[in-house]
Amino acid sequence: MSLLRRRKLHFSESNKNSKPQKKEEETYSGYGGFSNGNKRKTPLKIVEHEDEPPPKGSSLDTWFWWIGCVYLTWWFILLLYNAMPASFPKYVTEVITGPSPDPPGVKLRKQGLTARHPVVFVPAPLTGGLELWEGRKCAQGLFRKRVWGGTLSKVYKRPKCWLEHMLLDNVTGLDPCGVRVRPVSGLVSADVFASDHFLWATLVSNLASIGYEEKTMYMAAYDWRLSFQNTEVRDQTLSRIKSHIELMVAKSGGQKAVIVPHSMGALFFLHFMKWVEAPAPMGGGGGPDWCSKHIKAVVNIAAPFLGVPKAIALLFSGEAKDVSVARAVAPGFLENDIFRLPTMQHVMRLSRSWDSTMSMIPRGGDTIWGGLDWSPEEGYSCGRRREMRNGTRITDRARARSVVSQTRSANYGRIISFGKDVAEAPSYDIERTDFRGTVKGHGAANRTCRDSWTEYHGMSFGGIKGVADYKTYTAESTVELLRFVAPKTMARSSAHFSYGIADNLDEPKYKHYKYWSNPLETTLPYAPEMEIFSFYGVGLPTERAYVYKLSSTAECHIPFRIDTSADDDESCLKDGVYSVDGDETVPVISAGFMCAKGWNGKTRFNPSGIRTYIREYRPERRGTLRGAYVDIMRNFALIEDVIRIAAGASGEELGGNRVHSDIFKWSNKINLQL
Repeated sequence: MSLLRRRKLHFSESNKNSKPQKKEEETYSGYGGFSNGNKRKTPLKIVEHEDEPPPKGSSLDTWFWWIGCVYLTWWFILLLYNAMPASFPKYVTEVITGPSPDPPGVKLRKQGLTARHPVVFVPAPLTGGLELWEGRKCAQGLFRKRVWGGTLSKVYKRPKCWLEHMLLDNVTGLDPCGVRVRPVSGLVSADVFASDHFLWATLVSNLASIGYEEKTMYMAAYDWRLSFQNTEVRDQTLSRIKSHIELMVAKSGGQKAVIVPHSMGALFFLHFMKWVEAPAPMGGGGGPDWCSKHIKAVVNIAAPFLGVPKAIALLFSGEAKDVSVARAVAPGFLENDIFRLPTMQHVMRLSRSWDSTMSMIPRGGDTIWGGLDWSPEEGYSCGRRREMRNGTRITDRARARSVVSQTRSANYGRIISFGKDVAEAPSYDIERTDFRGTVKGHGAANRTCRDSWTEYHGMSFGGIKGVADYKTYTAESTVELLRFVAPKTMARSSAHFSYGIADNLDEPKYKHYKYWSNPLETTLPYAPEMEIFSFYGVGLPTERAYVYKLSSTAECHIPFRIDTSADDDESCLKDGVYSVDGDETVPVISAGFMCAKGWNGKTRFNPSGIRTYIREYRPERRGTLRGAYVDIMRNFALIEDVIRIAAGASGEELGGNRVHSDIFKWSNKINLQL
């Protein structure tokens, strides 16, 4: 062995000293030595090798190497992001899009505007926070925790418990036994929704920029689930609003308040203005001049004065356009109690227990919303694509109108139609069977509803078929339809709301509170110096009418659903929904008609001639100009208008009406005695 080691050492040293030569094979011929022959007599050989590449690593090593690089890069970028100045993202944005405008409050403060009139906010439904004061065993540890609005982190873990506490009694419309849910008070009640969705916070912060603070701003929080009169019965909400406005006006040296209601908050405040002047005990006893003494202006934002068709779809089938599309994409998902989440039945159960839903049913019947063969929006074209031909925009307005006139108009007056063919057919071709003569019976299609009670459990197959055989429903017949399919719900509705048009407003019956939130069955207060504004978005497709079909009637399933297969670009029909101009929730005719015609000048609905103004806002690409129902609350142009009014500007100083839609044209088509 030592001989072998010496020979190997000698061999390696001699190779180091030798010059490169022609490669020869050297073989080891056993223990005796080396031979340089060409024949290989043994398998072993010791060869002087050139440099060889290192052995390749496994694919697993490469994979881990790449993961390490990705993580290292990610942490490096994160480190740089945290190290950069807070203003850097804004700087990059301004380099790309140009300098961002000053917020309205900052802009107007530079112009010298300061706080003047007290401001009262009236939030929309679903936007005001609710908290738990008393609950069932499943709600232990949730005392004064939000059950609506805020983070809701603890509520997500117990959805069925949450459902029990958000429901109202089906008969009284008030709290169920053993449950007390109350509105959150203060500006924080509606600042944001679910932590990061801003509602009133943008407007509040901009008002603060010109000097407003909490003593000069007030959020008129109320339980938006209740009927308007029940907010006074249970919580004395109307009395507290009255007292707070009186205090703010007195402390500001007699400066009248500017009221800013959003959405259904406009109907709530319309009710308040009648309540505050009505004698006790039904009213607040403030006298006929209370509004004239305490209110400068009412600035309504996205106000559904005449209701919204979406409320009918919600009460009838528990859905609207977005929900119906989701049901089509994932069939059966929303019909089942998957992961213990609320299903379509629970959604309908909630909406039918909340009286506020009934306040949004369309008002004015066929006179306002149209009949089988007409509607005020007749001839409406679906957005800018109607003014396009062969991909080229038609710039001449006359030619654009010619193209629009050649498109097929939708029958918007038919709010519900069973089948696309029925929605499009001439009225004389539609054979209808009156559903009101159908016996609902107790051979129910839905027998075991229990927790997901929707009132459909009491309908037989004959009753369901009778509803579908009536074929199509206008605004007036939809109210009768809802009374047929949801009698208990509509019984509460009839006690608190009305949907007609008054023939004679001097009749004693119109002194009842059920008429106070319907602008067609009540009068504005006698306050000639007051101003009423209607601010709303336009240019967005808004639900106006629906194509329905029968669905499964097994167990607790809702027997009717929107037919998402119905489409027709020529008549603004998409996914079973006919769209018209609006803000995605409130059609223009509902938001604008009263200020455009019903209250315009001295009318029987506006006996003192309160000045009214319309301000429409079109959505634009820049993030500060939004027009959608909720997003409009962050529209810089709207916020600027509100601040100017709060600082003392009149409607004329604001610029009067600003209209982009056909609201005046459509209003003139409505034959209403004024």
